[in-house]
Amino acid sequence: MHLADQLLLFAISLGANIFSAFSGGGAGLIQLPALIFLGLPFGVALATHKVASVALGVGATLRHLREDALERRFMLFILGTGVPGVVLGASVILSVPDRSAEIALGLLTCSLGIYSLFKPQLGQEHAPRHRDLPGYLGGGLGLFVIGAINGSLTSGTGLFVTLWLIGWFGLDYRRAVTYVLILVGMFWNGAGAITLGLLGEIRWAWLPALLAGSLIGGYLGAHLAIKKGNRWIKRGFEVVTLAVGIKLILG
Repeated sequence: MHLADQLLLFAISLGANIFSAFSGGGAGLIQLPALIFLGLPFGVALATHKVASVALGVGATLRHLREDALERRFMLFILGTGVPGVVLGASVILSVPDRSAEIALGLLTCSLGIYSLFKPQLGQEHAPRHRDLPGYLGGGLGLFVIGAINGSLTSGTGLFVTLWLIGWFGLDYRRAVTYVLILVGMFWNGAGAITLGLLGEIRWAWLPALLAGSLIGGYLGAHLAIKKGNRWIKRGFEVVTLAVGIKLILG
């Protein structure tokens, strides 16, 4: 790629990942369509975006680990239930028409933002619940399904994990976003990138700018989330979910 194209990719990636790290997902709203617009086929763009998204998780992790003491067993639970779903979703997406699924996902994503808007106290306090066996089974099933969606349709699925951790397990917004950026950003997206890379193609020449934008954007977005707190993260979540949902519906 020419230098001007790399700079454009960096700017797109930086902006997309700042918003994503602040609100708990949604980088694919801007980054994936940009890759397609610049000439990549859907499958190649998806695999390339997945690789770049891992750097978002790295950048956010570098900032969040300075602030939060995360529960190791809970982290392993999110990984163990979500990653198999990611691999399953990534394995089938390259042979499945995606338009109808995108519309359905867009409607569901919009509903997340609307739900949050009408729940003023949602995610403002950390009040853990469903930490017994039935709770973990139900929560794990939800994470597996979201993982499958994450592996197949990348735009905005981190937002689903954010709200699931808040609604089912009782986390506040800041803590939920921290888990999402570290575990979904690095490990779920990493599993999806490996699966798509093995089954499809990654455009390696496009990655330097995307990785740099994702890494820096992830760090800056996480920094904003830590400084602003749950109320601002909630507002960012609502804006991004509605924007992602409308974009998926319109195509």
